[in-house]
Amino acid sequence: MTLTLLKGKLHRIRVTEARLDYEGSLSLDPDDMEAAGIVPYEKILVANVENGNRFETYAIEGRRGSHVCCLNGAAAHKGAVGDRLIVMAFAQFTPEEAVGWTPKVKHFRDA
Repeated sequence: MTLTLLKGKLHRIRVTEARLDYEGSLSLDPDDMEAAGIVPYEKILVANVENGNRFETYAIEGRRGSHVCCLNGAAAHKGAVGDRLIVMAFAQFTPEEAVGWTPKVKHFRDA
């Protein structure tokens, strides 16, 4: 048996761009991805704090140091520039591995 636990999270990151005419994904600053333990092309669950939308996509690297958070493709319909998102990545753990597990979380201050 395995358990699905939160591996990493970007908590209340602000959307900086939305590009409908792009293949689907969420572009993120590699610094932010690393802080949450999210790797390029990893499946993520995204929750929009402003409108309640939830969707799955995958993370791609934007420009390092830019703090980009860009909704790409169909995901651009799920939010708008300025919206706050919770970006979550999960992993499978054995019950033994799950004991004492703590996910990596990066918090963003509300502006």
